[in-house]
Amino acid sequence: MDDLDRRILTALQKSNRLSFAELAELVGSSAASCMRRVNKLRSDGVILADISLVDPKAVGKSLTVVVTVELDRERLDLVDDFKRAMRTAKEVTQCYMVTGNADFVLIVAVEDVEAFDVFVKTKLYTNPNVRKFQSMISLDRVKFEPRVTV
Repeated sequence: MDDLDRRILTALQKSNRLSFAELAELVGSSAASCMRRVNKLRSDGVILADISLVDPKAVGKSLTVVVTVELDRERLDLVDDFKRAMRTAKEVTQCYMVTGNADFVLIVAVEDVEAFDVFVKTKLYTNPNVRKFQSMISLDRVKFEPRVTV
């Protein structure tokens, strides 16, 4: 990856709705070169997806909760089961396997405390491998930067 690829990625992370001509003007290249490079970045898996970021509050998900989860047993099959359960849980917008005191950190977006209670009862209490969890209700989103410095 060279400097032009980095400039392209930086521009696309701000807005992926740019035409190749607009992108070319921003990064100082030609539209054809930008098109080739963007297609290669996609095929190489550098660009994972072209998505729209949605404000959770605008769609009724006004409560964001950060949850740390500690598993009881760390056997590979049980860890994989937990990962699979979190991937399919519609309330979980992000899930990270981490080091330290917790095994996983979840970002959960729900309508309200009652909906979070349902999530806890159906996804955490019912999982026999969840030893304990802690939840922290977000009061204010200070920074949300879904981009990587390239």
